[in-house]
Amino acid sequence: MQNSSHLWPAACLLSGRPNVGALMSLCEENHGRLLRLAPRLRDATGRLTSRRSGGVDLLLEVEEQAPYTTQLRLTHVFHLPGSTDPRPDPNARLRVYHDARQVEILDLRQSVLPLRGGYQHPALADKWQANLFLAKWLTFCLRQGHCFQHGGVAVPPLGFVESTPFCT
Repeated sequence: MQNSSHLWPAACLLSGRPNVGALMSLCEENHGRLLRLAPRLRDATGRLTSRRSGGVDLLLEVEEQAPYTTQLRLTHVFHLPGSTDPRPDPNARLRVYHDARQVEILDLRQSVLPLRGGYQHPALADKWQANLFLAKWLTFCLRQGHCFQHGGVAVPPLGFVESTPFCT
């Protein structure tokens, strides 16, 4: 697991031209953030909702559990005045590789940043931008106090670092 004081290589962020190693590090960091948000993800099933007073609901829906992977949808659910349909934004479909400690973005729909869909050429730059967005969004969710409880007890994930907050 990456040292939390060394997030992404500054040269990659400043140049806008990430490399594969930096992308893999970012995917690993996103895995850690996601596990702080959902410590029992490997055992989770169905839909889980995190509600914060005065905030927007965060929904995690497990689509598929396999021995080494979890496929899920993570979204904020906005209930707009005058509308009966909730609006998901951002709306991410993710595959979590538990053994490799990586998160892969399968689909990301959001209205905040202009991202290209489908990871067209150059794919590395598109994946970097999408994963950077995911990192910032997961950090935002954690700072808002969101947490998906499973079984009523929050247990720190493997690789937990004392100074890193996790849900309680």
